[in-house]
Amino acid sequence: MNFWKETLGAPTKIVAPMVDASELAWRLLSRGYGAQLCYTPMLHSSIFCKDPKYRKEALASCAEDKPLIVQFCGNDAKTMLEAALLAEDYCCAIDINLGCPQAIAKRGNYGAFLEDKWNLLQDIVSTLSKGVKVPITCKIRIFADLDKTIRYAKMLESAGCSMLTVHGRTKEQKGPLTGIADWSYVKAVRNAIKIPLISNGNIQCIQDLNRCIEETQVQGVMSAEGNLYNPAIFLGENPPAWEPALKYLDLVDIYPCPTSFVRGHLFKLFHHVLAIPNNNNLRIQLGAANTMGDFKKIVTHLREMYICYHEGREKWDPMTEEGTENLILPPWLCQSYMRSPPEEHLQKTAVDNCNEHKRHYEDSDGNPISRKRMKKLRRIARRPEKPEMLASRSLERCSLCANPLGSKCEYKLCKKCCKDKCFTENLDCEGHRILVKTRREMAQYFSKKRSDTDAVTCVS
Repeated sequence: MNFWKETLGAPTKIVAPMVDASELAWRLLSRGYGAQLCYTPMLHSSIFCKDPKYRKEALASCAEDKPLIVQFCGNDAKTMLEAALLAEDYCCAIDINLGCPQAIAKRGNYGAFLEDKWNLLQDIVSTLSKGVKVPITCKIRIFADLDKTIRYAKMLESAGCSMLTVHGRTKEQKGPLTGIADWSYVKAVRNAIKIPLISNGNIQCIQDLNRCIEETQVQGVMSAEGNLYNPAIFLGENPPAWEPALKYLDLVDIYPCPTSFVRGHLFKLFHHVLAIPNNNNLRIQLGAANTMGDFKKIVTHLREMYICYHEGREKWDPMTEEGTENLILPPWLCQSYMRSPPEEHLQKTAVDNCNEHKRHYEDSDGNPISRKRMKKLRRIARRPEKPEMLASRSLERCSLCANPLGSKCEYKLCKKCCKDKCFTENLDCEGHRILVKTRREMAQYFSKKRSDTDAVTCVS
């Protein structure tokens, strides 16, 4: 409890560790909207130890970004200890990810897929708690069995865990099967352990946070998805999406991050607006945007579209815009995304699977289309439209054959013809990444080196 109160400041409003989402700029935005504690995105301990560039980007922080907890995933105690030692000077605690339920965690053997390997987890937690100067915390998911969940939490506590976060869902509850987190499990764990406990799950508004603390008696509440759709969730406010969006973009100018992060945040902030069919072109533009100028232009355009309704200069009629009838708040305001119940998804999936066997796809000429081909066509249809320049360029044909030419080819050829030309005429093409001269020089160098070695061998 001393760690919770003295080091962390007894926070109750916490931003979760989120892959490609809880980067420095977003953490600072969230702190400006009332967040009291933030986590870094989940970091891979083995990559963190080996890659200085990855390490530098992962530990990016500033004076305002405190208190901060760094989260690692992994399945080897020595590797995780090495990573923790490299990060301990940059944070208040090290968190071990034992809750990620995604397929990538299953392939990498980490996250929630370690929950049955108690001997390994005891080794990891005890090794880090003894070898690192900052406290070690853990984030877990529950088991379907309540007793096993309690024993699990006690095992981590005895191994050296100083604070525990419990996500009240099992590892099977994800995506369309997410469902409702079970707070009764969180409360049972709270009554069984002595270390501080954070609850995660079911936080869609400030009322949920207060109710969770009252019902479970936890020390703090963590928000992930609720924070992404409404960074002002901890203030109990629902600002127009362009306000946090523009603040976030200003922070990214100061603390840069990959454009994929920016795009993902804007898609969530403007989720309900971009879901309106009439705004489909803006959704496509955002998907194709690659520069800060593009992002700011789109956000500004969305503000101009809806600020007249937000300020009351024009009356908003939800019945005129398809997809907004069931929203409690106007679509331009930041608000949580509500998933359909798992039962509804399972029923729909069963119907779709049944119809899939009966369905027969044909092209415009009446020829049958295989399911594999149809799947590919659907995937292509979901892709954002290409910019006009690339779209027109893709229709052009190679001057030597009928294949489409490369969009960046210096000689306006397809890849095969460009490769032949480069090797025949000793040319390079950066567009197709064909560097003939360099390769030939290297080949000549190694050929000469081998010849010199053979000569020395003969003399000896």
